[in-house]
Amino acid sequence: MIYQPPRPKIPECTWQRPIGLGWDKPYTVRYASNLDDGPWHGMPLGGFGAGCIGRSPRGDFNLWHLDGGEHSFKSLPACQFSVFEQSENAPKQAYALCTEPPQDGTLGTWQWYPTSQQAKGNTGTYQALYPQSWFTYENVFQTELTCEQFSPIWAGCYQETSYPVAVFEWTAHNPTDAPITLSIMLTWQNIVGWFTNAIKSPQVKVRDDGSPVYEYQPRWGESTGSYNQWIVDNFRVGCILDRVRLHDSEAVADFRGASEIQEGEGQLCFATVTNPSMEVFYHTRWNPAGNGAEVWQSFAADGSLSDMQDETAAAPGEQIAAAIAIRFTIRPGRTRKIPFILAWDFPVTEFSPGVNYYRRYTDFFGRTGNNAWSIVRTALKHADLWKEKIQSWQEPILKREDLPHWFKMALFNELYLLADGGTLWTAADDRDPIGQFGVLECLDYRWYESLDVRLYGSFALAMLWPRLDKAVLEAFARAIPIGDKTPRIIGYNQAQAIRKAADATPHDLGAPNEHPWEQTNYTSYQDCNQWKDLPCDFVLQVYRDFVFTGANDTEFLWECWSSVVKTLAYLKTFDKDGDGIPENSGAPDQTFDDWRLQGISAYCGGLWLAALEAAIAMGEILINHYPPTSELIEVPDPESIQETLKLYRQWLEQSQPIYQEKLWNGQYYRLDSESGSDIVMTDQLCGQFYAQLLGLPDIVPPECVQSALKSVYDSCFLKFQDAQLGAANGVRPDGSPENPDATHPLEVWTGINFGLAAFLVQQGMKQEALQLTEAVVRQVYENGLQFRTPEAITAAGTFRASHYLRAMAIWAVYFMINQ
Repeated sequence: MIYQPPRPKIPECTWQRPIGLGWDKPYTVRYASNLDDGPWHGMPLGGFGAGCIGRSPRGDFNLWHLDGGEHSFKSLPACQFSVFEQSENAPKQAYALCTEPPQDGTLGTWQWYPTSQQAKGNTGTYQALYPQSWFTYENVFQTELTCEQFSPIWAGCYQETSYPVAVFEWTAHNPTDAPITLSIMLTWQNIVGWFTNAIKSPQVKVRDDGSPVYEYQPRWGESTGSYNQWIVDNFRVGCILDRVRLHDSEAVADFRGASEIQEGEGQLCFATVTNPSMEVFYHTRWNPAGNGAEVWQSFAADGSLSDMQDETAAAPGEQIAAAIAIRFTIRPGRTRKIPFILAWDFPVTEFSPGVNYYRRYTDFFGRTGNNAWSIVRTALKHADLWKEKIQSWQEPILKREDLPHWFKMALFNELYLLADGGTLWTAADDRDPIGQFGVLECLDYRWYESLDVRLYGSFALAMLWPRLDKAVLEAFARAIPIGDKTPRIIGYNQAQAIRKAADATPHDLGAPNEHPWEQTNYTSYQDCNQWKDLPCDFVLQVYRDFVFTGANDTEFLWECWSSVVKTLAYLKTFDKDGDGIPENSGAPDQTFDDWRLQGISAYCGGLWLAALEAAIAMGEILINHYPPTSELIEVPDPESIQETLKLYRQWLEQSQPIYQEKLWNGQYYRLDSESGSDIVMTDQLCGQFYAQLLGLPDIVPPECVQSALKSVYDSCFLKFQDAQLGAANGVRPDGSPENPDATHPLEVWTGINFGLAAFLVQQGMKQEALQLTEAVVRQVYENGLQFRTPEAITAAGTFRASHYLRAMAIWAVYFMINQ
């Protein structure tokens, strides 16, 4: 009996789009200065912190996040799969598998795949369920063709998840009664050296929305010295794309120092396997800026290439590409599988000049930038195992009948940002045994791990890769005591403020143009030293990660404890009237940073109460596990901890009744104590959600929680835009705006909505939670916002801040459903 490889089993709950079908009215950006690349986004390929590449539903590769923290979005037509087909039953045909011909007139000899059109039927379907996606080609070829794409990403994996590799597994089935000859070609332009900032001292400017932005100019098209090599290694064949280096020697070992290999240097490789039943063809040097005839003429004729090897380096102004094709014949009723691997090895990320870090994957493949072929060999050996690991991780969720398909789809697809979000993951060392990690707040607000945003947005990381989440919080703990008195102009009101006050919790862990983890508080839109939520956010996330990981990692608590004490003391200085609760100042001094809160606020006051409870719980645990085993941790004596807990209990006992007395209006909690606003704030009881999540005492009476939550659901969701959009951040009880010109109150924030949905589930309102979540998910995935989920959407069909961190809060909904 002849072995027949199985046909791909594509889950039912993928996001789907006909290949090449456009959008009639996709969401557009709210502010002209914000990023809007349009709706052609597909699932990114590549491991966390390794750089990633995106392929859109029309088949082109167009997202290039190969420089840590930087964004390049542009289709490269020469980077492409193509298929040739010939049989007795039909004329031969060949197509490049993208529905959009190059706009600059290059590759004019190529034939491009026909677009799906609603009126004329589909030519195939693109489907995605992160970290896997599929192209299924229909009604064009006689062969039933599927291309499955994935990278080795699954929960709890801290090695393969970092790899800079993409697997493309082609499945070809012959449903006819005659043999079919098929050839699959992969072409790739040599882009080595492009992805590093050509502006070595980028100027920082303030955009029209008040946020800082710096110049980034990749070395796009600078290919002088690039060359391509043909490699045959037993049954493996492929092309290595490289470039002549000025520093072509072994890199030094210290990843924090200057390395001899520079950012942008390294290799890119694509490869496949062969056997006697297949023919391999190649062309290692052709011109992607020409008409493409040197590869297309022979490929379209019979599926072959000229087998030309040429390692001549590119001259100034010249572009070069390479190609490989596998030709084989499929007998009637038979199925063949052909793997292609795309790997890249760019070991170094540079921030400000001279600040270089090696990427996490170099812990496993070396740091010379010559290891692309090793990555390919690893992928060809382990791809089947990787796919099994992904499926065994996803299967328990996918087979659950109590979760709707749209929820499962969004749950996994929102994880795209962990690869796509300008992600950093450094090589390990003694201090950081898992490396340092960071995801941008978004591509418009380009700084790492904004703490207020990750209060909800980090649930995915905390649940699936908790060691990485702890690494982020340890970086915040180290940063809290550090002060930076550099003066800055605040974008919101043009006031002057220092960058970072000692003991204040920083808003973020810095930006790619400086030194992330070491230079914090990059944003200058607001004076984040004045924010009333950040210290509480830090304390709650530390205790959450402790609880989520078995409540036994006391070393983690010890590492964060001194910073917990310092930052809560700092925040208490904003309690100007001594009632136990820090007041908001009347400026936007919390995550809703265009929204003025005055006096005691429901949002920040509730976080304060929950943070005190969490700190008390932490301190009691540490007293029972005294002293820590590590000699590197700052250790106060037990009596000092007891005194601190006594103080926290006094603050809590004093402030809890005042919070209830000043803010409860009989139905819900007022926005704040001094503005007189009757607005219903969606996230008014975030503190209560966290307290109950972590098994802490309620901060408000349970009957008030139920009443307030029902008020939020009714006013902010049901009465706002007929429950089609999601919950607005804050409206009056009848669903009308307090101020029709307000920004943040009338926006639907995806992550805040998912946080509210998690709260609803927690309080026994699962159906309401799913109705709310579904409204938001449909807005994102039906309006061209997939794989660039924004912070905010509006009733006008606009969005703000795409590729946003907070949207991963959908994992909080899943967490609560499982409780």
